[in-house]
Amino acid sequence: MTLEAVLASLHLVAILTLVVFMSSQAALCRTEWMNAAVVERLVRLDVIYNVTALVLLLTGLARVVWGIKGMSWYVSQPLFHLKVTLFVVMVLLSIWPTLSFRRWRSQLRTTGALPEPREVARVRRLVMVQSHVLPVVAVIAVFWARGW
Repeated sequence: MTLEAVLASLHLVAILTLVVFMSSQAALCRTEWMNAAVVERLVRLDVIYNVTALVLLLTGLARVVWGIKGMSWYVSQPLFHLKVTLFVVMVLLSIWPTLSFRRWRSQLRTTGALPEPREVARVRRLVMVQSHVLPVVAVIAVFWARGW
């Protein structure tokens, strides 16, 4: 029972941390606020975001493997598969912003140029889509926990 509580707590902390850093990316990735410091900060936030997503995945896997309900219960649940699918969608959506932030930093360091406003808007849109998928995952978790 203690292991289940620890795993659930770590998973929840990872979720909340992911929300914080995803929100920070969404807040900073704006054409009107773009400057050299923001480009550098976006890369740092993205690294933390990606590490947090990995921790979220690992704590989720730990709950499936070592949790009190057992792996057979999780894999038999349709909402579990929907949550995992949406998480994968979020991961796929995060690839382009990650590559863009790193490209922007490289470009800034070599030429001093900031990213084009149109590209910033495109990347922000992807970050915003991710930030809207995450609450859907949370709603699914709530319904699933209530036996739906």
